Amino acid sequence: MSLIPPAREGSFNRSVIVREAEAETLGAAPTTIRLLADSSSTGGALSTQRVSLLDGANGAAPHRHSRSAELFYLLDGTAQLLSGDQVVTAGRGDLVIVPPGLDHAFAAAPGEDAEILIVITPGIERFEYFRHLERIAYGKVPPESLLDVQELYDTHFSRSEPWDLARRA
Repeated sequence: MSLIPPAREGSFNRSVIVREAEAETLGAAPTTIRLLADSSSTGGALSTQRVSLLDGANGAAPHRHSRSAELFYLLDGTAQLLSGDQVVTAGRGDLVIVPPGLDHAFAAAPGEDAEILIVITPGIERFEYFRHLERIAYGKVPPESLLDVQELYDTHFSRSEPWDLARRA
């Protein structure tokens, strides 16, 4: 079974080029997200973003995607990643791919910074999800509002004792 759906006719027939200066950046230190390419620009093949985490900052709480796999490539630094019940410490150049349906989370390792390239395939329009997270961070909408959009963005929140223990250590 292929995770990448066939591109819609004429919808992904050109290279996608995103210049650093043109990418939308959300948040502020210690957590920033650079939106690179969303599903609509790749014919549904993928969506991708770059996440910068400083000094042990949290990235995403435990969640799963029922229809997409998520790839984490460590560009620099050290991160902790939850994959199912396993907490993995990944360093520069390491790759972790989480299949659909498996709980996962990520954060910079305690006291460390992390630069992570994240690719979600097949792509689902998620840029608005990240903008929603920013509105929550700035107090413009309540955190509970995420519960209303879980299905829309294929992001279903979960609990993880191994993750909670690793992040408290």
